[in-house]
Amino acid sequence: MSDKNVLKEVQSTRPEERISIFRGLSKPDKKIVLLRASISVVEDILSDLKDEEIEELVRALDPDKGADILGYMDEDRRETILNKMGKERRERIGYLLGFDPESAAGLMDLAYIVVEKDTTFQEVSERIKTFEERRNKFPTVLVVDDQGLIGELPGHSISVNERPEEKIEDHVKPLSNIDYDESEDEVIQSFRDNPRDKMVVLEEDGSILGVIRSEDVLRIVEERSIETLYDFASVSEEEGVWDSPLMKVKNRYKWLILNLGTAFLAASVVSLFQATIEAFVLLAVYMPIVAGMGGNAGTQTMAVTVRGLTLGEIDFSSGKMMVLNEISGSLINGAINGVLISLVAIFINKSPLLGLVLAASMIVNLGIAGFFGASIPLTLKKMKFDPATSATIFITTATDVLGFFVFLGLAQMLI
Repeated sequence: MSDKNVLKEVQSTRPEERISIFRGLSKPDKKIVLLRASISVVEDILSDLKDEEIEELVRALDPDKGADILGYMDEDRRETILNKMGKERRERIGYLLGFDPESAAGLMDLAYIVVEKDTTFQEVSERIKTFEERRNKFPTVLVVDDQGLIGELPGHSISVNERPEEKIEDHVKPLSNIDYDESEDEVIQSFRDNPRDKMVVLEEDGSILGVIRSEDVLRIVEERSIETLYDFASVSEEEGVWDSPLMKVKNRYKWLILNLGTAFLAASVVSLFQATIEAFVLLAVYMPIVAGMGGNAGTQTMAVTVRGLTLGEIDFSSGKMMVLNEISGSLINGAINGVLISLVAIFINKSPLLGLVLAASMIVNLGIAGFFGASIPLTLKKMKFDPATSATIFITTATDVLGFFVFLGLAQMLI
């Protein structure tokens, strides 16, 4: 069964049946589930497993992956499981658990050896053999001198070398490095700026702490994409399809109440123009169109802006031109759609004035959507808030409230 099918089988099973499915999997498939399933699924499985079962699974994983699994548990249970392991593995996993999981050190692994630049290929091969016997994994060979890290000795250099007594110095390749306390964002940006398959994590004094591999960074990017999808929908990342009704209520009611409050704000604006709507009932037909177009345009702009922030392409200080571009593009789109909706009003409703109001309102509202869709995420990021989580409500509120105000205000003046 493929990795995707294994995950699908476990994640689509009801919680009360999930543990029996999990226990029936092979050990490699169990690892896949624990390392790649959603947070809620992993927590459910771990809560149902015995300490001995978890210890056996963690013992079969690399220390960094084992630390990821144990990171889901409370400290007491984590310590109980660690105490069942051998001293070396316990110390390695405990060492990794001591770092912020969302920092460079939290992403690194310990599958490496350090050798001096004047080491021979034969000596390196012996070190690698010893490492593989203990860890059952080929290590990254990091090369240092008196000044610190020089780079990496590629694996292919070792396999093709025919002179065991030759020193490795001339075969070392440069390798990027990053400070241990840098954020995940900095790690992702560093891999983007220096495309390589790995990066070394350094302590403040320049000593080597571990290695970050590109596949781990790709996993973080993938997880963030999923989180962003949840955030756009205002759904908790921990929520699963088989959660109980009460759990679904718990995860969603706060957002829905907040949305209800913003809906009342928009309704209060409409109530200011009640007499205008009563005098020209057709306005009520077109109101949802104007507001809906603004909301959609704002969401499109927000998605582009959030993506740019996530990828490090823009920030608050460099976002001015991007905001102006979004406003300009939105105004042009507003003009295109404004002409179309005005033609509908002229030919169907026989009202040129209504067509003029609709066209002007569409242009203004889409311009508003471009401005708020770009500026709100930038502002929230500057204020240390997650723009994907909270920007949607502010943007839709702005487009609804201002959209209704512009449309009905113009109608009151002209019609």
